[in-house]
Amino acid sequence: MLPLEREDARPRACLVARLSGRRALCSLRVRRIIGYLVLSLVAAGCRAATLPLPPPPGDPVLQIHESPSPFREVTVGPVRALIPDAWSPVSAFSEDDPREGIIARPRPGAWEDGRIREGMAALWVDGGRVGVPSDYYYLAATGQALNLITRARDCSATRQTVIVDHLPSYAAGDPDSPGDFVAMGHGTCRVGEQPTRWAYFVAAPGYGPVREVGIPSSGLYVVVAVMPDEPRTPELLNKLLERTEFAGASIDDFIAAARAA
Repeated sequence: MLPLEREDARPRACLVARLSGRRALCSLRVRRIIGYLVLSLVAAGCRAATLPLPPPPGDPVLQIHESPSPFREVTVGPVRALIPDAWSPVSAFSEDDPREGIIARPRPGAWEDGRIREGMAALWVDGGRVGVPSDYYYLAATGQALNLITRARDCSATRQTVIVDHLPSYAAGDPDSPGDFVAMGHGTCRVGEQPTRWAYFVAAPGYGPVREVGIPSSGLYVVVAVMPDEPRTPELLNKLLERTEFAGASIDDFIAAARAA
């Protein structure tokens, strides 16, 4: 399926209203995931938030691999990302949070008034810990999670590309729908006098072919990166997304799997 470019994702806030009983309860649990994704949107510079505490012993350990380039490679469990040397990474793992991965931003003192002007998050949601059907993550990927990225105050999307979008059967989609969604995009924000550019990738594998790559138990992937708006910023943002991997699968691998359907 060829990607469809459009200015805004098709709104699906009305989908929950169609659900009832156990399905409605599942949808509410998935919507709580959105709260866990807010920190990933901090990277877009549109809100302030605190970073998670370091993980307890025995949990995924953050590893940093230095290089002669102005970037370094960071790994937490199955997540690997490339970040600028000036950014400080932390693990997103928490015992009461199904979100896992990496959050990175400039070291304290690199910004003023607590508003974040640059950073990155590469996160996945452990479906085994949430306990809802795989295609319910479609609601999080296409609803408020995507809107928080693309429609936040002082932020706007300049380009969005939807690679695959199959409405789940429980929301009036095809009875055999895999309920998957994969998209990426770019946009701009303004924090005070500082203009920034951001890029994102979001995927809800559902029961589609994207389930065959990446982390088997993941119900949702979100990657967001933002940098000050400078001539090389679009190139650098693309580089950060391209070098992000989940269990060895790159963003290009996810897209290739989705397009092969």
